[in-house]
Amino acid sequence: MLDDTLKAQLQQYLGLLRQPIRLIASLDDSETGTDMKSLLETIVSLSDKVTLDTSGNDARKPSFVVAREGETQGVRFAGLPLGHEFTSLVLALLWTGGHPPKVEAEVIDSIKALDGDFSFEVYMSLTCHNCPDVVQALSLMAIFNPKVKTVVIEGGAFQKEVEERQIMAVPMVFLNGQVFGSGRMSVEEIVAKLDTGAAKREAAKLDAKDPYEVLIVGGGPAGAAAAVYAARKGIRVGVAAERFGGQTNDTMAIENYISVLETDGPKFSAALEAQVRHYGVDIMNLQRADKLTPAGADGLVHIQMENGATLKAKTVILSTGARWRNVNVPGEAEYKNKGVAYCPHCDGPLFKGKRTAVIGGGNSGIEAAIDLAGIVEHVTVIEFADQLKADAVLVNKLNSLPNVTVHTNAQTTEITGDGSKVNGIRFKDRATGTEHHVELAGVFVQIGLVPNTEWLKGTAELSKFGEIVVDAKGHTNVPGVFAAGDCTTVPYKQIVIAAGEGAKAALSAFDHLIRH
Repeated sequence: MLDDTLKAQLQQYLGLLRQPIRLIASLDDSETGTDMKSLLETIVSLSDKVTLDTSGNDARKPSFVVAREGETQGVRFAGLPLGHEFTSLVLALLWTGGHPPKVEAEVIDSIKALDGDFSFEVYMSLTCHNCPDVVQALSLMAIFNPKVKTVVIEGGAFQKEVEERQIMAVPMVFLNGQVFGSGRMSVEEIVAKLDTGAAKREAAKLDAKDPYEVLIVGGGPAGAAAAVYAARKGIRVGVAAERFGGQTNDTMAIENYISVLETDGPKFSAALEAQVRHYGVDIMNLQRADKLTPAGADGLVHIQMENGATLKAKTVILSTGARWRNVNVPGEAEYKNKGVAYCPHCDGPLFKGKRTAVIGGGNSGIEAAIDLAGIVEHVTVIEFADQLKADAVLVNKLNSLPNVTVHTNAQTTEITGDGSKVNGIRFKDRATGTEHHVELAGVFVQIGLVPNTEWLKGTAELSKFGEIVVDAKGHTNVPGVFAAGDCTTVPYKQIVIAAGEGAKAALSAFDHLIRH
């Protein structure tokens, strides 16, 4: 199941265990059960600190618990944690075995302080690149707080549960049997959601911070580059980010960032944050800006946060990025995560053998359709323009697939459902006005991005598309305020361009500080 290279790497990691652990397996005669036993026996063979107990009798079979020696509670994996989740398994082994996690001490303290009975179930797919963050966060919580129980469920192995619970997007998290949340979540977000007093304490902590010389709002490639360039000038720099890494967290493969042959979004995001932290930048995660007030008598720009706190700085760089654009038709909001999805890599496997649609004929839409065609029964592509806008190589590949139908010059008018999940899509032929309805189980929306700038209306000048208007040096119309990345009028929304614009904005901000 694991090749020799992977075994060697795993053995090296298991050498970091500080205390013995045991794997308690509840197996069955299924193929997955046989594979699970083989995987667990391999792990045991690589370390004398790991033992296997096959006497488990959990209702979910096949599954296994990673527990400390002498204990029966720990992180439970139902189904095989391979693919993107193999790292989650390795970390669960290490953390249970006493190897310290790379998490701030205050986060661990906040986990330990949680009081109550928290029984989490997280459904994931092995191709989902957003799932590991959630799986690892909930695993960490179960390992450091005995009041937290976590079960990680591979949807492919437990299709009946997936159908019964109508899970049509991953990661999907249940707490004590009720839906807790879906999509990417960090451990800080989960803890904050459980600890009702956390937001108030965090706001007080932010309010107490001294003014920055450069404050960056947004932590994607533009914000990270700005932070590195500014910090290297030896000045006080802060980054307030809703989630560090921005859109790169949701990107499956990155193959066009110069000097990096190939990586994936989460790895790239982690590398961005690591480099920014290396320069001692004050990173404030899970922070959404709500209002910008230009510099007044105190000479400081004020950024009010959604939690009520106010951060102050001599200069500000806005790098709030963008988000997926909604198609804004009846049914989209009602059936989000109930058949309406935005990440084909994450949620595509949940529609195996079913009929789906992709709205959008650009590169992202056609890439999504090609990926889905290898999993689902049939894909319908709906494009508003009179021809597909994707690169020719993608269009040629799409046209070679037997289970794809393309409708151009088509306007989506409704996503239909039965009250609990999607059952079809309605679109109009723009040339004839004829309406069509296609029965299907899932709709993937891939129609571009919208900038995260609504909170700046009335302060910074915005284009008709909501982008922050900047000049060649990243200046906005507000003195001392600069902007970079996908939230600006700079064309071509690419990671490498955003990073360059972030560096430029930082240099402009430093120039402003010198001159004023």
